[in-house]
Amino acid sequence: MSTRISRRGFLGRSVAAGGLAAAGPIIVPSWARGAAPSDKLNVAVIGVAGRGAANLGGVAKENVVALCDVDEINLTRTAAKFPSAKTFRDFRKMLEAVEKQIEAVVVSTPDHTHAPAAAMAMRMGKHCYSEKPMTRTVFECRTLADLARDKKLATQLGTQIHAGTNYRRVVELVQGGAVGAVREVHVWSSASYGGMDRPKDTPSCPPNLDWDLWLGPSRERPYHPCYVPGKWRAWWDFGSGGLGDFGCHYMDLPFWALKLRYPTSVEAEGPPVHPETTPRSLTVRYEFPARGTLPAVKMTWYDGGKRPTALLSQAALVGAKTKHSNTDPAKWTSGVLFVGEKGMLLADYNRRMLLPESKYAGFTPPAETIPNTVGHHQEWINACKGQAMPGLAAGETTCKFDYSGPLTETVLLGCVSFRAGSKLAWDAAALKATNCPKAEEFVKQPYREGWKL
Repeated sequence: MSTRISRRGFLGRSVAAGGLAAAGPIIVPSWARGAAPSDKLNVAVIGVAGRGAANLGGVAKENVVALCDVDEINLTRTAAKFPSAKTFRDFRKMLEAVEKQIEAVVVSTPDHTHAPAAAMAMRMGKHCYSEKPMTRTVFECRTLADLARDKKLATQLGTQIHAGTNYRRVVELVQGGAVGAVREVHVWSSASYGGMDRPKDTPSCPPNLDWDLWLGPSRERPYHPCYVPGKWRAWWDFGSGGLGDFGCHYMDLPFWALKLRYPTSVEAEGPPVHPETTPRSLTVRYEFPARGTLPAVKMTWYDGGKRPTALLSQAALVGAKTKHSNTDPAKWTSGVLFVGEKGMLLADYNRRMLLPESKYAGFTPPAETIPNTVGHHQEWINACKGQAMPGLAAGETTCKFDYSGPLTETVLLGCVSFRAGSKLAWDAAALKATNCPKAEEFVKQPYREGWKL
C-alpha cells in the first residue's frame, strides 16, 4: 500500500493542534490501519450546489465527513442526504475542526476560492479534487501544483470529459500519425460572458447567503444578484470568462494528444479591455516549443462565436451528404481541429472526423491502446487509497495537478495577455512575462485581509 497520505497530516498533529481532537473521533487513514484499498475514503466537500452537487455525487459512496457551503439553503438541503456529516459555512473553520478526521477534500466553489481552500487542505496533507479551472490566477495554479508534488498527494482536476472514450480515440489517432505531424491546432467554444458594467444599485443580500464568505479573498463589493448564483464567471475578480470556463475542457485534448506543457508565447485580442468584466469574445494565439521528436505547435483559441471559418469551410473538405447535415464542420459551435501534414482531425466531446472525407474513406483506425477509465471521480478515489489502475501507477490520476496545472496556466495566460494589452514572452520557470512588466499584476493578485494562499 502506498503511503501517499502525509503521516504528518494525520498522526503528527498533537497538542499543538489545540483542542481539535475534541471535535470528534480521529479517523485513522487506510495506509495506517492496514486496511484494504476498498475501504471508504474520509472526505470533506467544499461547495455543494451546481458542480458541487455533481462532484459530491461522485464521492457519495465514500465516507462524507463534512460539508461546507456559504449558502445555508444549499447546505441544509444537502446535509439532509448525509445526516452524519458535520456542516460548516466557512471552509477554514471546517478544515481546522475536522483535520484529523479526513483524508481528502473536494473543492467546488467559484474559481476565486479554489486556491485558498485547496492550499489549506493540501498543506494539511489532504488529497484534493478541484473543479476547473484549477484557480483564478497563474500564481495560485503553480502553488497548488507544487504542493501536490511536494507532498505526494493524489489530485484530480474536474475535467470530466477527459474520462470519455471519444477523447481517448482522438489521442490515439493523433499519436498514431493519422494526420501526420501536427504543428497547428484550433480550439473554440461558443461561450460568451461579460461585457457589462458594475451595477450601481445595492439590493439586500438574501439571509441564507454569507456574502463576506462568498467574496473570500476577492476585493470587497456590495452584494448583487449579477454575481451569484452562477453569474460570477463574467467578472475578473471571480472568474475568467468563456476561456476560463471551457478552455480546460477543450484544450485538454491537444494537451493530451500533443504532450503540451507550457507555452513560450501568448497573444490575445478582443474588444477594449474592461477593468471589471471579461470580454464577450476573445482570440488567443499560443506557441509551444518542440517536445522531443514532436515539432513546435501553434494553438489558437476562439470564443464568443468565433472559429477557424476558413479552414472549416474549404470546398473539398466534405462531400455533399455531410455538407447538408449537422455534421458539417462549418456548423460546429465548439471543437478542436488538429492540422497535420497529412490531413486534419476535428473533434468535440463526443464526435470526431478525419478530413478531407474523401482522403480517409475506408480508413482503419489504430488499435485502442489507452485503457478506459473507472470514472473521473473514482480514479481520484482509488488514487487516494494508493491503488494502481490500468495505465496509471499507484496514487496517480489522468488529470493530476502536474498535468492539469500547466493546462490551467495556459488557459489563464490568455486572460493575462488580454488584460495586460500585450503579447507575452513567457518564461514558465520564472513564472514571468520577460517582455511585459504589467503582466505581473494579473499573474499574481493580492488577497483581502483575513485570507491567505
